[in-house]
Amino acid sequence: MFDISHAQEIKKVKIEDVAAYIKNADHPVVVNFWATWCAPCVEEIPWFQKLVNEYDAAHAELVLVSLDFPKNYQEAVTKFAEKNNLSATLYWLDETNADHFCPYIDSNWFGNIPVTLFGNNKTGYRKFMDDQVKEEELKTILGELVRER
Repeated sequence: MFDISHAQEIKKVKIEDVAAYIKNADHPVVVNFWATWCAPCVEEIPWFQKLVNEYDAAHAELVLVSLDFPKNYQEAVTKFAEKNNLSATLYWLDETNADHFCPYIDSNWFGNIPVTLFGNNKTGYRKFMDDQVKEEELKTILGELVRER
């Protein structure tokens, strides 16, 4: 059996919690919606982790919101986080109705993953990406996210 006693906490949240966190963030945030069973998601997360860490001085934060299935999200996400040495904030979205939760993030989101919201409330920067973000594109977006205006 997999021991999660030393694992990073994966907080169960509703979409209103995530939206409030984004709205009230006083630092640049990268909020990625993903799942352990989604190949493009799993491929891009190490890029996010590495590149967001490069903006530590700007207090950029990576928030990973899992859409894994309820019955095994804790074990699946914990294993993935440990295997990839993630230091991101980890949430599990306790929602099943995409018609309800997607509009809280962006009116153009229809439930596909991966999707990512980049936001900086101090500068007004906001960018929504509804597909996998390639590493080079991510470098450019993160530069824009933390840039003082």
